Formats: sequence, structure tokens, C-alpha cells
Amino acid sequence: MASESPLDSNTSAEPVSSEELNAWRRGFTPQAEIWNGRMAMAGLIIGISVLLLLRVVMPADCRAWLN
Repeated sequence: MASESPLDSNTSAEPVSSEELNAWRRGFTPQAEIWNGRMAMAGLIIGISVLLLLRVVMPADCRAWLN
């Protein structure tokens, strides 16, 4: 009853150097996906920081001139 799944096959992953993962390459490559994730996380952190700065840290009278 036990069938062999694709994950159980005898495939081996080759180790990749950190220079290879951090390389700037064009197209749909694993390196592009890594950089896409990094830039997305940086954008989220910056966006949340700006929202917190405007909503929590700045007093209400300072926010009035922003609207």
C-alpha cells in the first residue's frame, strides 16, 4: 500500500554559495525571487513605520496640517 512519493525519490540538492544566491540576475530566477521577497519585506517595514509615526508618535495638532 505504500507508494513512493516524488519527495521520497533519490534526488539530491547541490549546495549553493551565498554569492550565487545574492547575485543580481534578470528574469524568473531563484535569485530574483529572493530579492523580490527582500524588497517586499523592506517595503512593508517602511510602510508600517510611517503609519506608526503618523498615528502614534505625532500629536494630533501636528497631524492637522497633513490633511
